Amino acid sequence: MEADLRRFRGRVEVRHLKTIGPVRVLWDRWFVAPRSTPRLLLGDLLEAVGPETELVLDLKGPDTRLARDVLAAVAPFLDDRRVTVCSRSWRQLRPFLAEPRVRVLHSVGSAGQLRRLLRRARDRRLQGVSIHARLLTADTAARLRQRADLVVSWPVNTLEEARRLLALGVDGLISDEPERVAAAVTVRP
Repeated sequence: MEADLRRFRGRVEVRHLKTIGPVRVLWDRWFVAPRSTPRLLLGDLLEAVGPETELVLDLKGPDTRLARDVLAAVAPFLDDRRVTVCSRSWRQLRPFLAEPRVRVLHSVGSAGQLRRLLRRARDRRLQGVSIHARLLTADTAARLRQRADLVVSWPVNTLEEARRLLALGVDGLISDEPERVAAAVTVRP
């Protein structure tokens, strides 16, 4: 289960929607919600989800206090469950590299980030990469497999895209429509 995490007023919230400074709304490309919309806190999620569910925590934004707060929140749960963290702001990942019970994925959402990641990983192996599907070609997938133990891709919301990515050798798919892509996962090419 993937959850987007943001730091707001000293709390770690589970939400994809963003704030607009003092404007009293939360938003995303296709959606606006009142700022008064109830917000799930990371601690509540950790308490509610059973240890058999692996959490993929996507740290949003550059505020490195978020990483510190997330690590403090998940630490009591690490003996019982698998936790993966990812972020497009790679500074956020540094505190987790010293915690062997947390898997770290470097997220890549642009061609520039992909070039930087490939340079960065030239001399060291990465635990994993989470990459936008539009960036994955056969060559890119092969290069990432040489440098990372795990390659996952997002957004994967059609059966055709799931099959294409699995054929390239990705290990996991992040989807808003898991029921649409389930057939590709259960019957691998």
